[in-house]
Amino acid sequence: MERSVEEQSLSLGDKAPYFSLRGTDNRIHDLYEFEGAAALVVIFTCNHCPYAKAYEGRLVELSKEFSTSGVRFVAICANDPRGYPEDTFEHMVEKSKALGFPFPYLQDETQITAQAYDAQCTPECYVFDSALKLVYHGAVDDNHQDPKRVQNHYLQDAIVSALEKRPPAQPLTPVIGCSIKWRG
Repeated sequence: MERSVEEQSLSLGDKAPYFSLRGTDNRIHDLYEFEGAAALVVIFTCNHCPYAKAYEGRLVELSKEFSTSGVRFVAICANDPRGYPEDTFEHMVEKSKALGFPFPYLQDETQITAQAYDAQCTPECYVFDSALKLVYHGAVDDNHQDPKRVQNHYLQDAIVSALEKRPPAQPLTPVIGCSIKWRG
């Protein structure tokens, strides 16, 4: 699925929608936990999507790279696990441990958070500045297949821009990934 993010209900400058979700660490994480961050990166992802899998390592590296700058990451799985058993909470816990996620991996069981963010794909990224205002919405980069052939590091550039308190060169980029699997 390719999604253009120009038409969305969450617009640049909007405040991050509130969430309170269970993480793979069995803790409840909410938006208030991320107040005071230099920037907040919210990624809608899942376990089964080949696009999401292709970006897992890159997201872990980005999270580690920017952790000393006060940037916080959070990943959210909103897929209905009844049709996609690989996206059950138990499998999320396994993936988080196996890949050593340095950020919370949360389950959006009701899909209310995905709806509030107007998320449609996995992976779909949002960068919020220190005031938790949206400054970027789109893809991680322009090549899910081969990290060595990436020409545009959209997410990384947006994080740097947020840290420098300036708008990113490309605040909206198309997202390519699997569709979020909504409850029937």
